[in-house]
Amino acid sequence: MLRLSRGAKVGLGVIVAVVLAFLYVPLFLVILNSFNAARVASWPVTDFSLQWWGVAFTSEPIRVALLNSVIVGVGATAIALVLGSLVAFALQRYAFFGKQTVNLLVVLPIALPGIVTGVALSNTFNNLLEPVGIQVGYFGMIIAHSTFCIVMVFNNVLARLRRMNPRVEEASADLGASAWQTFRLVTFPQFRTAFVAGGLLAFALSFDEVVVTIFTAPPGVDTLPLWIMNQMARPNEASVVNVVATVIILLSFIPVYLSQRLSRAAEDEDR
Repeated sequence: MLRLSRGAKVGLGVIVAVVLAFLYVPLFLVILNSFNAARVASWPVTDFSLQWWGVAFTSEPIRVALLNSVIVGVGATAIALVLGSLVAFALQRYAFFGKQTVNLLVVLPIALPGIVTGVALSNTFNNLLEPVGIQVGYFGMIIAHSTFCIVMVFNNVLARLRRMNPRVEEASADLGASAWQTFRLVTFPQFRTAFVAGGLLAFALSFDEVVVTIFTAPPGVDTLPLWIMNQMARPNEASVVNVVATVIILLSFIPVYLSQRLSRAAEDEDR
């Protein structure tokens, strides 16, 4: 085992502390300002109040935006779970011409800048589909989010499938189980944790997406990130924005924490 000198440990500790401070001090300031009695965010906070929390929780536009974010996130995640898993199985279990190209094309949307994806989908919806009478509307936003959510599920499921022992499924078939019984009782339980973890990460990615949503959201429809972006131009709404941002920060820990727990559980099963 590699042993570090005392100086190296201190140096690494300082670097870690600086990085963590760089990442989390701004978030701490947002949370602190959500309790600021002043209408405009300021530092230091001289007077604390729950006033803006009450305003945020009784705001109809915020509730509507939150509902839109949840609906789009759940819809995009559902599509990603199905398509991402199917593609992962196809690439892992079968050999065919263009296999590596398909792998690249599936992963590409997560690497493309969001503005490129947004412009491409907006042009497709407005210039190709609408002229022939197909109005995607709200569903177009869900489709747009699913394009990059698929990657989260695909990567998680594919990594798990590569670690699975195919002989277990062969034994199930030899014992007389049908293809569906083998999948339900043998295959799915083995990659279930990766499947759920990918879904949680996909939902989290969809929930806070802004750029793609700007180009694909129907007129008058706001998700929570869009609502925050629009309100940032109004200084008098900064305190309410801080409240909503604080709630999002706290809620964001849930899917990330659960996905990590599930990933660790899958690793423990492999040992």
